[in-house]
Amino acid sequence: MSQATLDDDELFTEAASEMREDVESSLNAARESLPDAETVWEVDAENTLGVLNALRSALDVGDARDDLRDAKKWFTMGEKADAFEDAEDLKAEIAEVEDLIADIEDASEQVGDLTSTVPQLKGALEDADEDAAEA
Repeated sequence: MSQATLDDDELFTEAASEMREDVESSLNAARESLPDAETVWEVDAENTLGVLNALRSALDVGDARDDLRDAKKWFTMGEKADAFEDAEDLKAEIAEVEDLIADIEDASEQVGDLTSTVPQLKGALEDADEDAAEA
């Protein structure tokens, strides 16, 4: 084997290691951007709408989606280059973070729907109470 080939193999191994580190780093950043469980669970508000608004704010995924995209980009590149000896753990972590983000975004959307529905419901109930009082 020529010296150039040996150097190329060493460079490839080094690049593969760095690529794996990039994927892991991006996944860690994505996880750190996800909402904290206590922030989602503990809410301080005086009424239902306040609770819903606080919850919707708590369900912000921040930069997690961008960090996940970076992880997937580097993972895809490494996988296509056959740079990873074992990529199953990375693939599983990517899927887990992707599922978490999707669940949080779904919950945020549901809370958003309730945020617009609850005031309408309150108004309708107040109107019904007024009608009952007049009758």
